[in-house]
Amino acid sequence: MTVERPITVMLVDDHAVVRSGMRAFFDLVDDIEVVAEAVDGQDALNRLGALAAREETPDVLLLDLVMPRLDGLTAIGMIRERHPDVEVVVLTSFGQTERVQAALEAGAAGFLLKDAEADELAAAVRAARRGEMHLDPGVARRLTRSLMPGRDTGRDLTRREHEVLTLIAQGLSNREIAGRLVITERTARTHVSNVLAKTGCGSRTQAALWAVRQGLVPSPADQP
Repeated sequence: MTVERPITVMLVDDHAVVRSGMRAFFDLVDDIEVVAEAVDGQDALNRLGALAAREETPDVLLLDLVMPRLDGLTAIGMIRERHPDVEVVVLTSFGQTERVQAALEAGAAGFLLKDAEADELAAAVRAARRGEMHLDPGVARRLTRSLMPGRDTGRDLTRREHEVLTLIAQGLSNREIAGRLVITERTARTHVSNVLAKTGCGSRTQAALWAVRQGLVPSPADQP
């Protein structure tokens, strides 16, 4: 019987007590393992580079937004560019809609506030590992109210690309999209690339957010 390895996590926060508290919680969780810590965005990039050289990059980063040297928002884009296989979940004290939108558009896979319950923190890490978006419920409600459909509702997308965009927004991988639509994974990958190009999105998370903004799929707050 094959035992699935734990989800590996790096904690990025300039407050040692926050990192200590998160590590203490994850030490009690069987399927999540903290493998590294960093004190700010620049430190995170440096440590990720060293881990990548050993092929030991973590699956998920838990990242604060307000940090010295290199802030979290700038770091998200750089991390996603240099280490696209590493998902980023924001854990911060500030939940203004503008910050949430900026973080998601930069490539974050989730956004939680620091008063979140420990179980929700674990759920966000697991969702990110699956390629899904996880938002703090209050943040999701505010985001929903701000996401009014614009003029561009994806008229340039084909029917198949609309289907693919909906599945992207549901967090499905290329392989899962291929299985759902009964197409090859290569064809699914091509459709995803076309969707990203036509919507002007740089990542699947941005495409999901774009689809919500255009009213093409339900918002995160409406998901069960």
